[in-house]
Amino acid sequence: MVNPIDETARDLIKKKLQDLENYLNADVIVYCGEIFDSAEDQMKRVVEDLQSEAEPKTTCYIILTTPGGSLNPVNRMVTIFRHFYSEVNFIVPNFAYSAGTIFCMSGDNIYMNYYSALGPVDPQVQNRDGKLVAALGYLDKINDLLAKAQNNTISQAEFLILKDFDLAELRAYEQAKELAVDLIQKWLVKYKFKDWTTHSKDGTPVTLQEKEARAFEIATKLSDNNIWKSHGRPIGIQVLREDLHLKIIDFEENEELNGIISEYYDALSE
Repeated sequence: MVNPIDETARDLIKKKLQDLENYLNADVIVYCGEIFDSAEDQMKRVVEDLQSEAEPKTTCYIILTTPGGSLNPVNRMVTIFRHFYSEVNFIVPNFAYSAGTIFCMSGDNIYMNYYSALGPVDPQVQNRDGKLVAALGYLDKINDLLAKAQNNTISQAEFLILKDFDLAELRAYEQAKELAVDLIQKWLVKYKFKDWTTHSKDGTPVTLQEKEARAFEIATKLSDNNIWKSHGRPIGIQVLREDLHLKIIDFEENEELNGIISEYYDALSE
């Protein structure tokens, strides 16, 4: 027997989602939770089902709430969205950390408000025990031990840790960081910066090299633990705009859109 309370809640969520789709005139897809391997398979089915409608939409908005996860499904989901949609936008009502932040960088636009947060880019990879671990934390510790070894200040216990560390595992962490920076740079230039054609200060044309340099700067800063100190540190809209020079749309400035997003996300959260 269907619980009438659950059924009422589902109907309310569907109605609020439909209101948002009608207002945006776009498909709206919601992703809440860790980004895990095989998530792309489920996303593929969702998008193909939406695109099988009589009049499929060409614009998509992704409401994203995630603590992060694996980069491989992010990469493949971006391929799925870009195959079917000419415009892909991200809405972050709460938080999208790590791999979620990288995912947002593939969007044409990112919508946030004062409470929303992205995070430092610290991709998660499997260690020898099969557990997902934050790559940058390991890299920072290994680099710290290597520096101590070069200065002859390493302790015996630290030397044993360094000696027993799997070099192949270390390389996997390095590759995860390199992939994160590469994806951010590629997606920013191709999608986020596509309409950045002139400099705001003097109106001179923006070159491809300047776009690539700005994207690399953003990617490097986001993946620098020395700046953020913590894997889960929230990076708000003001820091993204002023320190990273990213154009972020504050959906709170649009009263009607803010109301629709808030009503839907509140219903979903409850």
